[in-house]
Amino acid sequence: PGTGRRPELFPGDIVEYPRNKYFSHFGIYFGERDGVPYVAHLTCRDADTKIPLFGRALRSEVKLDPLELLGSQYKVNNMLDESHSPRDFHSVVKPAIEDMLGRDVTFDILFHNSEHQATLFRYGVKKSQQIEVVYKHIMPSWKKLFEEKKL
Repeated sequence: PGTGRRPELFPGDIVEYPRNKYFSHFGIYFGERDGVPYVAHLTCRDADTKIPLFGRALRSEVKLDPLELLGSQYKVNNMLDESHSPRDFHSVVKPAIEDMLGRDVTFDILFHNSEHQATLFRYGVKKSQQIEVVYKHIMPSWKKLFEEKKL
């Protein structure tokens, strides 16, 4: 089931895996190794780590994983192509990814999530559109709790 046509991927493309109504997981298409397509993505080092309320300061790392391991539902989402030039994959993006592999990165849902990491690799710019959307929905309620000293 679900054998839809796979989107065509080019190295350096941002791959989006929708997770729920508000959040997606993002990676960068890295190309094939031995016929297996790989994605570079920012992931929490402890797989069972749940994101705490503010999604702060979890130990993460950039990993290369097989494309399908992250999910069978994905799409290309080069969301900033109209406003930012994608950086050259072979001379810029690939070395940047290889340089980051296995290093400790601080995951922060508001300031450094998988979408920020993906746009940083592709464009050299950190951007998270999903957080901007979530901000509009979640921040007012957090603010209210905060003012009521419940947070």
